[in-house]
Amino acid sequence: MADIERTGTAVWTGSLREGKGTLSVESAALRDEAYSFGTRFEDGPGTNPEELIGAAHAGCYSMALANVLHQEGYEVEGLETTATVHLEKTEGGFAITKSALEVQGRVPDLDQETFEQLAEKADAACPVSNLLRPGLEIEIEAMLA
Repeated sequence: MADIERTGTAVWTGSLREGKGTLSVESAALRDEAYSFGTRFEDGPGTNPEELIGAAHAGCYSMALANVLHQEGYEVEGLETTATVHLEKTEGGFAITKSALEVQGRVPDLDQETFEQLAEKADAACPVSNLLRPGLEIEIEAMLA
């Protein structure tokens, strides 16, 4: 299988506080989505890099967990994962310090303890977790529905 490449583009004009920009992805699933100081550090309308990282982490992790569960012989009826990315002010500026994953699964014939163990195993199989892990805390809370 050939290497897979995916592209995202950011366009920004102006200063940090007064400026504004747009984010787009190659697939056009996200096209010219507004982002600004207000969307990143306040509650303005639009998106921001941290919530996009959260969506990427949640999506990748869900797929990894589905694969781990399948390999262990379980049928997955559904997984819902939320990734909360923490942006904190540090002495050196702002830093992403943690991604907290909360996953709720509908998996017949699986007990809570085994689900938690397989949820941890899935973290090691998730390419986005592996990208984020050096220098970033990843928490996982796994619950069966």
